[in-house]
Amino acid sequence: MTNLPKGDDDMTDNQPTAPHLETPEQLHSALSEIVKWEKEQNKLMIWDRITRLPFKLLDKVTPKFIHEKVGQLLDELGGYIQNGGNYLVAGRKVGSLVSKASLATGGPDDGPYSLAAMDAAALQLSESGQNAATAQGATTGFGGVFTLAADIPAILGLSLKVIQEIALCYGYDPTDKAERIFTVKVMQFASSDVVGKRTILEELNLQAGGDGDIRAATTAAVSKIQGWKEVITVYRDNWGWKKLLQTIPVAGMFFGAYTNRKALGEVAEAARMLYRKRRILERLKESGV
Repeated sequence: MTNLPKGDDDMTDNQPTAPHLETPEQLHSALSEIVKWEKEQNKLMIWDRITRLPFKLLDKVTPKFIHEKVGQLLDELGGYIQNGGNYLVAGRKVGSLVSKASLATGGPDDGPYSLAAMDAAALQLSESGQNAATAQGATTGFGGVFTLAADIPAILGLSLKVIQEIALCYGYDPTDKAERIFTVKVMQFASSDVVGKRTILEELNLQAGGDGDIRAATTAAVSKIQGWKEVITVYRDNWGWKKLLQTIPVAGMFFGAYTNRKALGEVAEAARMLYRKRRILERLKESGV
């Protein structure tokens, strides 16, 4: 079992009197910030729509071995949902990180942790993930289209890793199947258009008025991902011209570094916001507000 940072479930009896935790008013304020962010995600610029098109042309001339690699990813993603596989992360390092962040903000080292502590740890992991993605993109971008095949599974692995680490920061266990489904939906959310984002929020019970209970939601969500192809297709189409530029030998290292960093940053931001929203909703429910 993954060693998780102790969250709300560990000390629920003490939570109402813990001075370092947020008041209902502060929780509502934090929730309003996330709702504002969600509305900003709905503003998909026309340029973003255009940049999704070239990859469809690139897809027709992509070497067979890259198509085979994408097919392999579909199988791996399905395996991750079912049993975690090689993509699961250990929680000990994350737990230590949240504990240190809590002490730095004047809280305890063993939970329940304040939002500020969880946010600080999640942001640190996000930055670390973006640095890794930048290095990965530069390395695989150097060889053009031939090393692009190596970049696709690498960025997928980094995305799943950072989402799981952020989940641990907010007290959620990625070894749980429902949480693994949530992980994939977070990755999909980061790459979806306006309609897709709204649909995912509804699927995960995180839309306006939702209570953040994902159990029934993830069961319904997994039935809508046909062979996991939906996730990879959306994720891939979002790269568009960005990956097209990465196929240029040598120059591709600069494009690869930039696009991978941006892609990982978007995934990490979505993870921070959605897990944070779940934790806020749960605390509000526990406080009876």
